[in-house]
Amino acid sequence: MTPLAFQQAATAAQDSLAAATNLATEPTYLETLTQGGWVIYPIILLSLVTIAIFVERMMTLRKTRMDPALVTERIRDYVQAGDIIGAKNYCNDQYKPITRILKHGLERLGRPIAEIQEAVHAAGKYEAFELEKRIDLLATIAGVAPMLGFLGTVTGMIKAFRQIQSLQGNVNPSVLAGGIWEALLSTALGLVVGILAVFLYNYLTGRINRAVHDMERSATDFIDLLQEPAPVESRY
Repeated sequence: MTPLAFQQAATAAQDSLAAATNLATEPTYLETLTQGGWVIYPIILLSLVTIAIFVERMMTLRKTRMDPALVTERIRDYVQAGDIIGAKNYCNDQYKPITRILKHGLERLGRPIAEIQEAVHAAGKYEAFELEKRIDLLATIAGVAPMLGFLGTVTGMIKAFRQIQSLQGNVNPSVLAGGIWEALLSTALGLVVGILAVFLYNYLTGRINRAVHDMERSATDFIDLLQEPAPVESRY
């Protein structure tokens, strides 16, 4: 082959490669996801629900943040000064789970200590329940999303093998590979959403447990405060 012919052949090969590249453009992420079948859409919906629950719970936890030692000290000052009304007003002004729990105890001062303790305990259970709202939904999503992904893979593989049967086995390997990766796409996405849900669930559970521990600490300190030697006469 002469140098001129070689150069022309190389140029033609480059042109063909460029044309093939232009034709086989990479699909966008959205286009890739939509090729995973109908299961992709509920999985995407579950991912949005997961993020929404996490953001909402984090905002709630930030609103409940308060130093339990500081709250107990302020309540102690009011009670020892006999200013029960001031203690109640302090709880109303702060309006945090800790202060709402202690207010239930302040409203029952003068009654048996067991009754006060029961009221504080009941208020604490209610506040803990409010913090744990919708957390169980994250645990459900963590289990459902991968299962939906597996379902999408199974239905996709069934579709691919039915296509092989209809073509009586005369299938291009690239076509078969394309059907398989499309089927596996739903499993991959389901696992990603499931892992995200598990991580966020554990993170929120840890934050909630710390908040509940602070509430229990303040409630215990409050009950101990009431069992101390009586200070000056209270005004309530």
